[in-house]
Amino acid sequence: MTAAQQYPELDFPSADPTRDALHAYARVLGDWLKSCRPKRKHWWHASLRPSLTGLTTGVVETGIDFELALDLRKNLLVCRTAEGARTTGALDGQPAAELAAKIADFLTAVGVDSDRVPPADSYGTDGFSGYSTEHANRLGRVLNSVRAAMVEFRSGIKEETSPIQLWPHHFDLSMLWLPGGKIEDQDPENEEYSDKQMNFGFTFGDEGIPEPYFYVTAYPLPADFAGLELPAGTEWKTDGFSGAVLLYKTLRQDSDPRGYLLSLWTGLLAAGRSRL
Repeated sequence: MTAAQQYPELDFPSADPTRDALHAYARVLGDWLKSCRPKRKHWWHASLRPSLTGLTTGVVETGIDFELALDLRKNLLVCRTAEGARTTGALDGQPAAELAAKIADFLTAVGVDSDRVPPADSYGTDGFSGYSTEHANRLGRVLNSVRAAMVEFRSGIKEETSPIQLWPHHFDLSMLWLPGGKIEDQDPENEEYSDKQMNFGFTFGDEGIPEPYFYVTAYPLPADFAGLELPAGTEWKTDGFSGAVLLYKTLRQDSDPRGYLLSLWTGLLAAGRSRL
C-alpha cells in the first residue's frame, strides 16, 4: 500500500461538516458508554474504539448486551445485540438528536432499561449540510492508519499504556503512556491529576488548529521539554496547550509517513522516560 493510500488527502475546510457530524454522532455513542459502564480510571470506560470499518463501542454489558458502531465505509449506524436483534440507519448528516432517538428506540425495545437512556436534551437538532460519504470514508481510513501505527508503537512499550481510543468529546484518537509515578501534592485517588503520563494523539482539527494534526504532550511538563530538538516538520506549541504538533498535511509529504511517526513518538517517549 502506498503512502497516499495509507494517509489519503483530507480536504479541509470542505470536510468540516462531515467531521462535525461524526463528532456529534460519536458523542451520542460515548454517552451510552457513560450511562452503561462502570467507571474506569482516566475515563477509559467512555471512549470508543477504532474498528475495521469505523468506530465502535465494543460490547456493552447491561443484561442485554449490545454494540453500537459507526460504519464509515458504508456510512451506516449499526446497532446490534448478543441475541441477534439488529437495526441500521444511513449516516447522511442528520441531527445528532435524530440518531440518538433511533438508538434509544431500538435499545429500549429490546429490553435495555429506559433509565440507561442518556438525556436527549444534550444533542443538537441541526443537521450537517455538506456531509459527504467520501469524506467520511477518508476519515475512517485515516483513523485506521493512525491506529495501526499506534499499535506498532505500543508493542514496544514495557510500561502501562491505555487502550488506543477515540474520545467523543474532542474527537481525537489517542494513547496514554503511564510510567507509574505519582505527582507530589496531588490527591493519589484522583488519577487525572496525580498520574504521570504522556499522551500521543491525533485529531481532525479544533478551534486552536482548524486542520488535522498529531500531538504529543507530557504531564507534568518537564521544564526543558519544549526545548528539545524535533524532526523537521514537527514544532512545539505553547498557545492553548503545550506539546509537539505535526500537521497531517506535513506528514503526507514525507516519503515514509509511518516511519516518521514511529521515529517521532519513540524519540519523545525516550525523552519523557528520562524526565518524568
